[in-house]
Parts: sequence; C-alpha cells; structure tokens
Amino acid sequence: MRLRISNRRLARSMGGDLSIFIFLGLGALYMALPMIYAVSQAFKPLNELFIFPPQFLPRHPTLNNFSELFILMAQSWVPITRYLFNSLFIVIAGTAGNVLFGSLCAYALAKHDFPGKGLINTLVLFSLMFAGSVLVIPRYLIMSYFKWINTYSALVIPAWAATLGVFLMRNFIDHMVHDSLLEAARIDGASEFYCYWRIVMPIVKPAWLTLIILSFQQLWGDQGTLFLYSEELKPLPYALSQIMGGGVGRAGVAAAVSVILMVVPITVFVWNQSQIVQTMGTSGITGE
Repeated sequence: MRLRISNRRLARSMGGDLSIFIFLGLGALYMALPMIYAVSQAFKPLNELFIFPPQFLPRHPTLNNFSELFILMAQSWVPITRYLFNSLFIVIAGTAGNVLFGSLCAYALAKHDFPGKGLINTLVLFSLMFAGSVLVIPRYLIMSYFKWINTYSALVIPAWAATLGVFLMRNFIDHMVHDSLLEAARIDGASEFYCYWRIVMPIVKPAWLTLIILSFQQLWGDQGTLFLYSEELKPLPYALSQIMGGGVGRAGVAAAVSVILMVVPITVFVWNQSQIVQTMGTSGITGE
C-alpha cells in the first residue's frame, strides 16, 4: 500500500499571522504599562501628580522634576560624581568577580570528577532556596569578623560568592560544551585554563552575558545602608533615595529618580537582549 503524501502548506494565512501579531502586541503593551506610567509620572507637574482619578499621560509635560533633581544633587554634602563612582565601582567589580569565579567553579563542577562533587552541587542548589533577607545577619557577622564593614568589600566580595552564577553556568557548560572537544584540546597540549578561557567561555557567551545582567541589576539597586556608614562610600541609589524622602513636595523629584534608576538596568538588558533569548532557547539542548 502506497502512502499518499499530500502537499500541504504549513504556513499560516495572512489573517492568522495578523491576529497573532495583534495579540502579542497587546500583550507586550500590557506588560509595558507600568514602565510607561512611571516615565509619564516623571514628566508631570506637581499639581497633576495628585489628580484623582489619576491621569495616565501628562496634560502639560515638563522637565521641572529633572531640573529640580539636579539642583538638589548639586547641594548634597558629597559631590554626586562620588556617589556615581561608588555605584560603578561596586557594580563593575562585583559583576566581574561573580562571572569569573562563578564560571571557574561551574567549569570544574561540569567537566571534572573529584570527591565531593555531588555534595557541592547539592549545596549550590539548596543555597538558591534562601531569601536574601535570611542571610543579612550571617553576612553582617562575617563582614564584621573580616573587618570589611564600611568598605567596598562588604558589597563586592559577597557578590563574588553568589551561587546563582555557579548554577546557571554549570548547567549551560554541561549541556553545550562537548567532552570530546575538550579532550581533543588536551591531546593537542592545551592547558586547563586555555580550555576554560578560549574554548568554554566563547561557547557559553549567552550564559555569562545573562549572568552579567542579573548581577548588575542586583548590585545597582543595593543601597548598602547596612554595611556602609561613611557618606563618601555610599552608592548613587542611596543618595537618590534620600532626595525622595523629602515629603509630598518632592513627589515629582521622586518620580524622576525612579526613571533614572530604571534606565540603567533596562539599557544593559536591551544591549544584551539577543544573548538572553539565545540562553533561554538553548538551555534545554544537551551536548551529548
């Protein structure tokens, strides 16, 4: 019996494509509404911020909120550039260490066998179940023991030990890097560090770019009030939060601050968006 194979067009019709496009567009617009509303609040004059019922878009857009914010920042005890430097140093140093140490540990756990490997993997997995608030007191005691309170190390070094990077990188290296590729490199005389840096890291580039975004967002929003006491060491989010605490009269300035704090993580995310999509799309593909 011969099987009849009918030539069917698998592509959807124009109406079907248009319907899906409209549905996805409406869903994207719905998810973007909070961000759009936050931006619109920053451009509203003070009298429009307290209108009831609230207006989604400003009737008379203004930049007075941002100009007032810059005036208040210029009057701070510490130059605003110092706060900005503190934030950039903490974010860059913490993110770089998180990616470096996380990927090194992940490479060892994914591609090497040694005693206690299973226990370490289990501990890494269990550590992800603890909320950050649970770890505040142990973290403070450890920082105090090493005399790192009121130093950059109190925020930077804990970021190096974040287990999320180890978990993410280990899974990605285990699935996407073939053992035969590493064996061939070792036969050709490549060292372990060469295999890690020149073979593994380029292959898992989407994973560590995703890790950069996650670590950046966490460190950027950390005000460090529990560990940093000197005004010269505090990051930019702390200075902006103090400006926001000026009462009802600074509601417009607070809206402008929210936009500024939101712009930086969104910019980093958009810059690496394609790599994140690739990470999600290939995380379930094994390299066997």
